Amino acid sequence: MSMQSPWLILVAGLLGVFVGMIAMIAFRYSEKSQTEVPERTEPELADDIIRVLAVVRSAVIVLGPGDVVLRASPAAYALGMVRGEYLVHDQVREVVEQVRATGEIVDEELELQRGSQRDLVIVGVRVAYLTNEVVVIFAEDHTQARRIEQIRQDFSVNVSHELKTPVGAISLLAETLESAANDPEAVRRFAGKTKQEAVRLAALVHDLIELSRLQSASALMDVRLVEVDDVIAQAAEDVRVIAQGREQDITLPEASTWRVYGDEALLVAAIRNLLTNASAYSPKNSSIQIALSRKDGMVGIEVLDHGIGLSEQDQERIFERFYRSDPARARDTGGTGLGLSIVKHIAQDHGGQITVWSAPGQGSTFTLWIPESQEESDSHHNDIENEEGNRSA
Repeated sequence: MSMQSPWLILVAGLLGVFVGMIAMIAFRYSEKSQTEVPERTEPELADDIIRVLAVVRSAVIVLGPGDVVLRASPAAYALGMVRGEYLVHDQVREVVEQVRATGEIVDEELELQRGSQRDLVIVGVRVAYLTNEVVVIFAEDHTQARRIEQIRQDFSVNVSHELKTPVGAISLLAETLESAANDPEAVRRFAGKTKQEAVRLAALVHDLIELSRLQSASALMDVRLVEVDDVIAQAAEDVRVIAQGREQDITLPEASTWRVYGDEALLVAAIRNLLTNASAYSPKNSSIQIALSRKDGMVGIEVLDHGIGLSEQDQERIFERFYRSDPARARDTGGTGLGLSIVKHIAQDHGGQITVWSAPGQGSTFTLWIPESQEESDSHHNDIENEEGNRSA
């Protein structure tokens, strides 16, 4: 018995150590199991739902538990609403939270910052709860529609204001004429002012009609091959009397053979408006130059003045309807505030554009760019070939 006792003690000790190790391993495993996050199984979308979402024209975002993005269309990324697997904007997340709480469909129009950029977009969102904690967001970009609506509202307000001024003046002058019937000198003076306001009103109505016509699908009524020199000469002749009254000279460019396709009457109107604008904002005893240039298949008709010039802010808005960089001068000259807007639409209707360079106190240069006719390019090429042939002969 005494000989077996040490062996029993050793076996018991080894058994205790083994049991302790097993207990420690079990404890560590239990602790690890409690701290590990169970793998998330994302809800699966039915095939028919995926097919429907694929053909929807709106931007689409499908959210799972925790508002994790399960699926997002390219338009959603373009609007800057999704980054990685999560929504970008707190406003959208708040709407989603409301839908999850109530289960009802919610429609909202939100003003969102586009990603990390500064520009804002107006987005109409429709959020609905599907099933299995899945929420779907449909988004439409309303930015352009709201901008057009604002332009229309501003246009209506401006037209009402601009028409009210000459109409009110004519009405007041008519009453004054009636009361001054026995004073021939007063009658002549007020009749002259009445005529001036009537001319201003007629010019405004004409420009409004012209601008409305230019925005229609059939703005170009008589498209044909137009000689650039003829257009410039006609426009300069139309404005020459006004310029001479302000002691201003109009200098024409050297003769060219350049031609463009377009409506000659509209092109003359565009250059005439540029010349009239240059005359109105230039001092007496100054000159207005017209120059020609070519670039990338476009003919540039440049109108240069030595007037008051434009600030950078004015240059950004100068082609807006009724915008005037100097309202007081515009009233004195009878400008309608629509001339440069008309020029912009004429350029666009001809597939061209209008650009401006200016600086305060250094004058302005407006350039009307119109695509050069292919016939002119071919003719120029043929002239070169004929000249080379004559030299070789």
